[in-house]
Amino acid sequence: MSSTATLRDPEVRTGSPSEPDDGRAPASPRLSWRTLQRLKGASFTWPFFIGFAFFTVIPVVLALGQSFFSSKSSGLGFGEAEISFSGFENFARVFVDAVFWESMLRVAIYAAIVVPVTQIVSLTLALLVDAVTRRVAGRFRLSLLIPYMIPGIVATMIWIYLYSPVVGPFQPIFDALGLDINFFSGSLVWFSIGNLALWGSIGFNMLILYGALQAVPREIFDAARVDGASDFRVAMSIKVPYVRGSLVLTGVLSIIGTLQIFAEPTLFRAVSPETITKDFTPAMVIFNQAFQVGNLNYAAALSIILAAVVGLASAVIYRFTNKAEQ
Repeated sequence: MSSTATLRDPEVRTGSPSEPDDGRAPASPRLSWRTLQRLKGASFTWPFFIGFAFFTVIPVVLALGQSFFSSKSSGLGFGEAEISFSGFENFARVFVDAVFWESMLRVAIYAAIVVPVTQIVSLTLALLVDAVTRRVAGRFRLSLLIPYMIPGIVATMIWIYLYSPVVGPFQPIFDALGLDINFFSGSLVWFSIGNLALWGSIGFNMLILYGALQAVPREIFDAARVDGASDFRVAMSIKVPYVRGSLVLTGVLSIIGTLQIFAEPTLFRAVSPETITKDFTPAMVIFNQAFQVGNLNYAAALSIILAAVVGLASAVIYRFTNKAEQ
């Protein structure tokens, strides 16, 4: 009887044991606590990605689209310009533009000097601040960070006043010592701009490196000193290797900013037009083509090439330093 009843009533035995008996739908799987914490942390990056998309990705895409077109005016240039598809014509023109590549070489030489000096000075200051007490370090951090908080244009105008041979405070000192120094001359203008860049960037780089030094376990320093290592040996053998990743970061950021330098030479051009021409840097060449010549399509192609050069230089530096770490 029991076997017959089982065959006649299969629904009693065929139901899944995991299904609820009260007819309710199964509950949806809940996220773990660790996943929720990761999602909360990732949510803080959305403002950056939104800003990056609107102010970097979209302008690059628009510039890339414009670079494939050319605008030509008929006759004497009056009337509406005719826009036509030109393909890679603008890019081909960039590769034979001697003025643009001369400005690129000029800035590359400047970066090869300024970036290492900035890194060395920033690392030295970070090591010195890390060696003092926290109370003293707080005062130094604030004083060194003030130049970075000043807008670049304002800082440039301040240094132009300091460099001025007419009203600057340095000129009476040079006259008393019998020195003929003109910071706006062709031989010193790059030094003047480099000094300004160094003054404005070492605070930011120092703060990043100092933060990396604070993450180094203090027990390692104590063990090294017990073994007889001096403070200099501790700095060179322990601290510097620990902050190598931060050095790569600040170096790449410095290279990106240096190759795109624009505000400083543009303001210096107002006081030294015979030294700093309108095509002194790649960014100034692009500005001249876009807003003085009026060739926006060619300026867009120049911008794409400059972005590619900056990205390639950053990738090479990162790859080289990454191999050195391994």
